[in-house]
Amino acid sequence: MKLTDEDRRAVTQFAVACAERALPLFEAGAPGDTRPREAIEAARDYANGGERSKRQRSAAWAAQKAAGEVDDPAAKYAARAAVGAAGAPYIHDLESPHQLNHVLGPAVAMAQAYESATGEPGDNHIDWAIGHAPQAVRDVVRHWPARKPSKSRVGVLTRRLDNGLRG
Repeated sequence: MKLTDEDRRAVTQFAVACAERALPLFEAGAPGDTRPREAIEAARDYANGGERSKRQRSAAWAAQKAAGEVDDPAAKYAARAAVGAAGAPYIHDLESPHQLNHVLGPAVAMAQAYESATGEPGDNHIDWAIGHAPQAVRDVVRHWPARKPSKSRVGVLTRRLDNGLRG
């Protein structure tokens, strides 16, 4: 499978939806820091037909820096979801777990943000992501081999999402 701009736009739109869902947790933990919001906006521009540009890359790096600067774990994960959204336009055809992580990462970070904020399992947020993933995202996920099992919490969330998108 060769990924098309349509595939990348679908993945980016999915990533934007996940990151937007977590964004209030970042903004509660770091009022006034707009870097994750700007990353989501840059990603949304591409998802809506704009060009891939330095704007997405720069916004992703800025959101990554914001994640590193905030002390609140929920805010940190929420910023990472925004990083994933801004990086989504750059997924590659390479058969690599790293590329699959680019597709799954924003939803997993969203779930981790809510786990950190509420102390409750983020499984319902993974279920939300599965339910909101368009067919194009499911097709892209099937392009790569399934995730290997992992007992870590992030591994469990990632595997649950991966299985749900393939099912």
